[in-house]
Amino acid sequence: MHDARYADSQAPDRFGRWLRDLRISVTDRCNFRCRYCMPREVFGPDHVFLPRSELLTFEEITRLVRAFSRQGVRKIRLTGGEPLLRRQLDKLVAMLTEVDGIDDLALTTNASLLAAQARALRDAGLSRVTVSLDSLDADRFARISDTRVPLSRILQGIATAEEVGLAPIKINTVVKRGMNDGADLLELAEFGRAHGYTVRFIEYMDVGTTNGWRMDDVVPAREIVDRLHARWPVEPVDSDYPGEVAQRYRYRDGRGEVGIIASVTEPFCRTCTRARLSAQGELFTCLFAARGHDLRALVRGGADDAELERRIQAIWGRRTDRYSELRTTEANRARKVEMSYIGG
Repeated sequence: MHDARYADSQAPDRFGRWLRDLRISVTDRCNFRCRYCMPREVFGPDHVFLPRSELLTFEEITRLVRAFSRQGVRKIRLTGGEPLLRRQLDKLVAMLTEVDGIDDLALTTNASLLAAQARALRDAGLSRVTVSLDSLDADRFARISDTRVPLSRILQGIATAEEVGLAPIKINTVVKRGMNDGADLLELAEFGRAHGYTVRFIEYMDVGTTNGWRMDDVVPAREIVDRLHARWPVEPVDSDYPGEVAQRYRYRDGRGEVGIIASVTEPFCRTCTRARLSAQGELFTCLFAARGHDLRALVRGGADDAELERRIQAIWGRRTDRYSELRTTEANRARKVEMSYIGG
């Protein structure tokens, strides 16, 4: 159904899905080497990351966000790689808060650099943060993230974000069979309950082509919910907004909520309202896309705002993505963009 808030020039894709959310990767670099995202044998010391000249400038990002806003985008999430590796990110946040129509500006981070930057980001206008965290066991955290950054630094980053008012805080946990599907699951849920954070458990996905994904490694959403329910009874909650990717559950004892993102076993392609902009200005209309659409060339080639908007509308209007519904078909064998390139 068309939303009366949006101009007649805006249009849905071929499955009637409206463009509402934009994830912006501000860098392809990361200081972690999580095996399900950037395995070290692929992203090792010889890996060539994008030179600074290839990255969209803050001014270019802001201009594109204005164009996306006029095409219906209301939510912006800054991602990476690790977005806090991009210098002066608070400057970009301040610029984006001035864009008309953007209701929500959030950040996804591994929190390793968050304690030092949280206040500046909040003062610049950032609304909230989501932290990627897959274990509360220090040794297991180090193995999963393949990093020397101690777990204590991540926890300090989360605490500082809460202290300065970057809330509500969400914790994203990728659950992989044999990796963190044991005690970690309940420990992270308890962490959320104790601090008022919403933990969101994410089924391990076949993003990109380097993470060695197998269906046998997926812990289905139903199994996760059953384990949580056995410890603390939960009940489903209605979505906050159309296109919300997480299935929401509240604890019956009143100790908050938990979310499940079940892209593998319970695809939500039919309600997806999300696009992704890479650090070098390529627009991807699906997390599992094989290729993007170059918007940077338009920006740097002198295109006016109307031309930018027409291009965005044309790309979205042709969109037919529903990879997760087709995962077991031929589409599964196609090469896909890496998650570290366009954000999760």
